[in-house]
Amino acid sequence: MTRRELPPLVIDYIGERLAGVDEVGRGPLVGAVVAAAVILDPARPIEGLNDSKALSAKRRQALDGEIREHALAFAVAEASPAEVDELNIYHATHLAMRRAIDALRPAAEYLLVDGNRLPGHPLPGQAVVKGDARHPAIAAASILAKVARDAQMLALDDRHPDYGFARHKGYPTREHLAALERLGPLPEHRRSFAPVKRQLALF
Repeated sequence: MTRRELPPLVIDYIGERLAGVDEVGRGPLVGAVVAAAVILDPARPIEGLNDSKALSAKRRQALDGEIREHALAFAVAEASPAEVDELNIYHATHLAMRRAIDALRPAAEYLLVDGNRLPGHPLPGQAVVKGDARHPAIAAASILAKVARDAQMLALDDRHPDYGFARHKGYPTREHLAALERLGPLPEHRRSFAPVKRQLALF
């Protein structure tokens, strides 16, 4: 389904404190899962908001700055690799989302969450499949989360350049899997993920 074919989004909320919520980092083998929540200001619209994956890194960085400057509220939060291992990635993702929602000041009144499940927060809201392409607040959250997690991967690359994190951002690419096999897992790797678990048994 293309963006033009997406059905209209009907929102059961009238007000200004609607928060878009999204996450980045469910699939990687290393690092935190990062979530963001954003309440946009209707009086200060931001042009060009879209799913972070559809934007260049340069455009994401520019929009990240605009969102932080113009939004009514925003927050970025995470669940650590240890929490991913303890809870599983599904529950860790929702934990990161709830942390981001709770950090909003002013607080949100209603949630629009990318995906097909709400994260278990007491606020009312709705899950929106392909939400980052359907509502600007969710798109804004996806951009903040992506920029924040990419920055974490660049910092990890500075400390461990042989793994290639700056290029693959922790996803299980051929380069990453080869580095895991050659060098072994780092403390930041998710021990519960199968490729990491296999290598831990060998080191």
